[in-house]
Amino acid sequence: MTANSVPQAVFGPGALYLTRNDATGPFTPVNVGYCQEFSYDESGDQKDLFGTNQYPIVSARGTVKATGKIKAAVVSGIALNYAFHGQTFAAGVLRASLGEAHTVPTTPYEVTIAPPSSGTFDKDLGVLNGTTGLPLTRVAMSPATGQYSVDETTGIYTFAAADTTVAMTISYAYAVASTGQKITINQQPIGTNPTFQLDYVSTLYGVTYYVRMFRAVASKLTRAHKLTDFMMPEIDFAFYADNVGKVYEVTYDTAA
Repeated sequence: MTANSVPQAVFGPGALYLTRNDATGPFTPVNVGYCQEFSYDESGDQKDLFGTNQYPIVSARGTVKATGKIKAAVVSGIALNYAFHGQTFAAGVLRASLGEAHTVPTTPYEVTIAPPSSGTFDKDLGVLNGTTGLPLTRVAMSPATGQYSVDETTGIYTFAAADTTVAMTISYAYAVASTGQKITINQQPIGTNPTFQLDYVSTLYGVTYYVRMFRAVASKLTRAHKLTDFMMPEIDFAFYADNVGKVYEVTYDTAA
């Protein structure tokens, strides 16, 4: 079919781009990431004037509340930061080694962790007895049987002399500086939030529907982790007028 040979219809979630616009840029537009859902609503505060009869004689709109929702299939840290946090990324990532197998050696009964990928030990996540599966209790120093201590600066685990040759599974977090990126969410003053422009486009049979929201602010960021399902980030937002009074515009390929 060719463009305009069918009535204009919008099918599927389309493509959604987010561009931060509250600070000095330029900021790179970010595809929210295989958008699963995109919705937006306008709700007017309608005031009715009644006389002595059942139906109003005059009705007028007061304020309008404009809100929307985005659900993405994949995780874009840049998009989520643009929308909700507006903070700064740094190089490196945190990872975890879960249930790493070790055997308690003879004196000094210590296991020194060597994280993968030339990583740096970050935090203890617990120790289990590899035979019984029971957790050991962490203590500050001088562990007895069934206990351990750990220096989180060096990644050295210390066990009791009586636990020599006992198999242990150690779980820990570690940092890798040579790959990825991370963001630390820091405390911000009340009233501080990023704003962004939204560009949505959907094409069906060569006919395009395009919506641009000039200024939006996120009110909620949801990341739900569920059994046997994918985590799909959700952003609730409101959109409003920019500094020249524009709220949004819609492009229709058909005049009907």
